[in-house]
Parts: sequence; structure tokens; C-alpha cells
Amino acid sequence: MKPRPTELDAATSAARHQASDTTDEWRTALTCIEPNKILVRGYPLDEIMGRLTFGEAIYLLLVGEIPSPGMGRVMEALLVSFIDHGATPPSTLAARNTATTGAPLRACVAAGVLGFGRYHGGDIESCMAFLDAGLELVRRGALYRDAAAEIVDRWSETGDALPGFGHRFHSRDPRAARLFQMALELEVEGTHIQMLRAVEMLLHARHQPDTPPLPINIDGAIAAVCSDLGMPPTVANALFIISRVPGIAAHAQEERDRQRPMRQIDPKDHIYDGPSERRLPERRK
Repeated sequence: MKPRPTELDAATSAARHQASDTTDEWRTALTCIEPNKILVRGYPLDEIMGRLTFGEAIYLLLVGEIPSPGMGRVMEALLVSFIDHGATPPSTLAARNTATTGAPLRACVAAGVLGFGRYHGGDIESCMAFLDAGLELVRRGALYRDAAAEIVDRWSETGDALPGFGHRFHSRDPRAARLFQMALELEVEGTHIQMLRAVEMLLHARHQPDTPPLPINIDGAIAAVCSDLGMPPTVANALFIISRVPGIAAHAQEERDRQRPMRQIDPKDHIYDGPSERRLPERRK
């Protein structure tokens, strides 16, 4: 797995920043633009086109290297997993409410993106820190089950909901299950997924019949997978926003096309009238 930036990396970066501050020049390692040439992280963009998937190109841009084929497939699945979650999320409602005013699509999408916050989209970063705390105990010699009990008890004392677990609709999040399946099949499963599984087993053992279950949700799955791929929390959050933009845009466009302007939107009143459940063609499975 690709390691996260080390303290040495941070020190090197700080030294570069200090050196650049002495002149009017500033530096970027992302993209080089020259006459008739565009390099993204050193790779010609025209060579990338049609050869890397969108997910692989995003990984390259954010992390700095081309992912392995297994990592690339997981990246694609990760981006698809968050593409939309219906009409009820705050980000979707923000985009639809903006669309009712007659605002252009770009403004609607911007409003949706600004709708993300600590309680909507913030669980990924929190869960990554939560899992890291457990793995620190494992590195000190604790068993996974004991580390899971320790970090769950610590988090319970804060009074906040456990990050990466529970869902208001799903008792079993199908997106999380599929992401774990792919991580296992493509051999990118690592210690963070193991830690998340240990917490899942602990919660199952402690579950009381009169309380709702706390399944691993897609935020928890993405937190564990991104950590095992070596991505820092800020990059994982960026992936969440990138993946959600198409859904936000689709909702805003549908609002403009199908609904009257300046209506009051109650998400409880919406009725789905799209295609019934269908399967992918055999050639796409």
C-alpha cells in the first residue's frame, strides 16, 4: 500500500515553502502547461486520455502516481458508490431549492457542494481518525478486538454518533458490502478494513434487541478503503465531493425541467416514478 506522507515529507515540504517565500515565484507539482504540451504529474494528458479511467486520473492528480489496476478499479467503484442517494440529503435539497429560483445549473451545483458539513459528508474524515486510533493500539501490541473495544468506549464518552456506522434507511448498506467485496477480490484490503471489521463484530456482540442495529455504512467503508490505499483524510473528503457532483447536477436539472419555480420542497412528499429495478446487461457484468 502507498504510505501516507511522513514527518520527513512534511519537513521537506516546509523547507520548499520557505525557499519559495524568498522570491516572487511559487511552485506547483500538479500540471505543466507548455506550447502544444500538457503534463499532469509528468504524464502527457493526451496519452492519459482513453488509457486511464476517470478514477485512475483522479488518483494520479490527488496522490501523484498512477494506481495499480486493482486500486484503479476500487477507485472507480468508490466514486460510483456516492454518486447519489435520493432526494432527501441536505446537499440535494440545497441544489433543488436553488434551482427553483431559476439560477443557472452551476449555481445549483455550487449550492449543493456548500451543503456538505460535519454531519453530512464529514464522517469519512472522523472515521479515518477513529480507525487510526485503533491501529495505534494494535501497533503497541493490542489484539484487534481489544483495540476495537477501547476506541468504541472512548468515542462513546464524547456523546457523538460512532463514525462509519449506522444509517437512517439501511440496516445493511449494499454499497459498503460491494466495496469490501471488491477490496478483497482485488487484494487491496488492509489493516484499516480489518479494524473496521473488528469494530463491527464488537458492536454485533454488544447489540441489544431493543436498539437499532449499527451496520457499517458507506462512509465507514470508504474511510477504511481510502486509508488502506494510503490516502490522507482531506483527499478522501475530496473524493466524496467529486463523486456526489453528478447526482447534485442531475437533481438540479430535474428540478428545473419537471417542477414549478419557487415551490416549497418537502422531501417527505417525493415519489419515485423512474424505471423499476433492472439488471446490467451480461456484457457489463
